[in-house]
Amino acid sequence: DVAPFIHQALKRLEYRGYDSVGVTTIEKHKLYIKKDKGKVEEVHRELDLDEMPGSMGIGHTRWATHGVPSIPSFI
Repeated sequence: DVAPFIHQALKRLEYRGYDSVGVTTIEKHKLYIKKDKGKVEEVHRELDLDEMPGSMGIGHTRWATHGVPSIPSFI
């Protein structure tokens, strides 16, 4: 599964600053999406990102450019 590799890649981006994290994986034409506010390790632990199935995926971090970081701002 690709999710652990995405997690490690996102960890490398931490120095840039962010307030939310998202990961999407793909398996058998189905998307699996998990995202939440917080640091990579916090979101990883809370949402159990390593358990996401799929051999392809993408991850992202986001920094709120206006207002306060909140769930509606990154969904």
